[in-house]
Amino acid sequence: MKQAKVKRVALVTGASRGLGRAIAVKLGASGMDVAVNYLNGSSGAEEACAEIRGYGSRAIAIKADVRSESEVDSLVRQAKEALGEIDVLVVNATGPQPMLPIEEQSWQSYLDQLEFFVKSPLLLVQQVLGGMRERKFGRIVQIGSEVVELGNPRFANYVAAKGAQLGQTRSWALELADTGITVNLVAPGWIPTERHTGTPQSEME
Repeated sequence: MKQAKVKRVALVTGASRGLGRAIAVKLGASGMDVAVNYLNGSSGAEEACAEIRGYGSRAIAIKADVRSESEVDSLVRQAKEALGEIDVLVVNATGPQPMLPIEEQSWQSYLDQLEFFVKSPLLLVQQVLGGMRERKFGRIVQIGSEVVELGNPRFANYVAAKGAQLGQTRSWALELADTGITVNLVAPGWIPTERHTGTPQSEME
């Protein structure tokens, strides 16, 4: 007798537009139910949900600042109540990425990036890890960047935070290796999403 396919639930942060939205829709198209997180783009998040439902999967848009412990707690709770336990977590949310010469960078400019790429992943993983451990299954995917290898000039605040995110991912992957939970980081190159509208040709080159 053929075993029924398990219905998985995914949570994608920063999924109202760009790469996050594309990931959320693709997961929905593959048969997963998807919690679409957003902070400002409510209409984009709802449109993504409508597209996911068009593939026959369930979807819910949830507003939350993933840098806030209380809002991450609420985000995961709402996702679970609407769709069930989280099987797949895609850590994608990001914020402003100012390019600044060394003389103009401040420690705060580094902390701003670390909040998105180190603090946010920690808060999110802590919220979903218990359920993943119980089920002995989980997929945690961080969206990194090729800047860690390139070392883009005037971008050390962002590059340093992305480097820390990569180290965090590797440590988690080894810690959870025998639990049925995988932790990976995908480091795409430059992608022409809405965020990059108006980017000068010289910078793209």
